[in-house]
Amino acid sequence: MQQGGGSDTEVTWEDQQNINKFGRLNNRFHELEDEIKIAKETNDNLEDASNELILTDEEVVRFQIGEVFAHVSKDEVENRIEQMKEVTSQKLEKLEEEKESVLAQMSELKKILYAKFNDSINLEED
Repeated sequence: MQQGGGSDTEVTWEDQQNINKFGRLNNRFHELEDEIKIAKETNDNLEDASNELILTDEEVVRFQIGEVFAHVSKDEVENRIEQMKEVTSQKLEKLEEEKESVLAQMSELKKILYAKFNDSINLEED
């Protein structure tokens, strides 16, 4: 495992487990970033829908349920949108918390691995 002029440091089973864990955490980090992006877009879309609903003067509006549109009262649609926004916000909050946890674990593993391998290992993204 020699790279970039580093020293010949023996990689133990525990070191390999830490490297593998770091890789899994890094993958999860990128998955979380994608999920957070989607959740934010969904939240923005729901906010836009809510604003459009305020501007409309119709009492019955079309609301998409699954793959079909149903005629639903404006008040019912407002309630559903608010519920959907709340669920999405909670999901976004959980994703952000998990992302922070993953980053903390990755940082701890970086300290351990860099302490042992110095320049012989690269854990930074290009």
